[in-house]
Amino acid sequence: MTLQEIRDKYIITGDFHTHSVYSSVGPYKHGKGTIMENVRAAHEKGLREIAITDHGPSDFYGLDLRKLDEIRADIAEASEAFPEMKIYLGVEADIVDSENGLDVTPEDIPKFDFINAGYHYVPNSNMAENFTSFRLRAASKSKIERLRQENTERIIKALTSNNIKILTHPGDKAYIDEEAVAAACERTNTLVEINCRHPHPNTGDLRIYAAHDLMFVINSDAHKPDKVGRYARSLALAFKAGIEADRIVNIKEK
Repeated sequence: MTLQEIRDKYIITGDFHTHSVYSSVGPYKHGKGTIMENVRAAHEKGLREIAITDHGPSDFYGLDLRKLDEIRADIAEASEAFPEMKIYLGVEADIVDSENGLDVTPEDIPKFDFINAGYHYVPNSNMAENFTSFRLRAASKSKIERLRQENTERIIKALTSNNIKILTHPGDKAYIDEEAVAAACERTNTLVEINCRHPHPNTGDLRIYAAHDLMFVINSDAHKPDKVGRYARSLALAFKAGIEADRIVNIKEK
């Protein structure tokens, strides 16, 4: 199917991975849109649900947990402006070497409607080694295999220690054992994200996940309001990998 044929036949009902200006550090806004702007963009594209999921607190531009009341107030304001929209406060927690495998503690998890989690280049996550091996391709085969094992173990620990809704862009920031991660997602009923912003998971990755009894979600990973609700290219990727639309929780036929 062409992208236009996909848009003509299918719609996305919710976007559960978006970033706002609360992903920031000082004057630098990693997420460019306000919560109101993200919600308005979702509404204009016909979505019924949206989640604001700024980066975990260990990220360089991570969420300041002291601002959660302010964020909730912004969500309440957007809900009043767009009452037909369901707006969630989530977080894209970082998978790190911690007691529960995340940079959001068990005590802070109940402050969110749900938790997404993914690998990023943050402290306490083999940041330098993963960056040089995966992004710069500057590592020996033995080092890559060691990192693959360590990264996979950290993901599985995070999945089994927490109630994670979505594993975000698996395989994008670091080498992982996709087969082992897929099996862990199946055991924990974690949704596997088909990310609209990053090159992973790619078709080959998705074929591995598709062989397991698990479900998928397409998310924009929008850092600007005009990117909220993207789905067509990722849906085309899913079809190429043999994933039917009924296995993607936020896609339906018109």
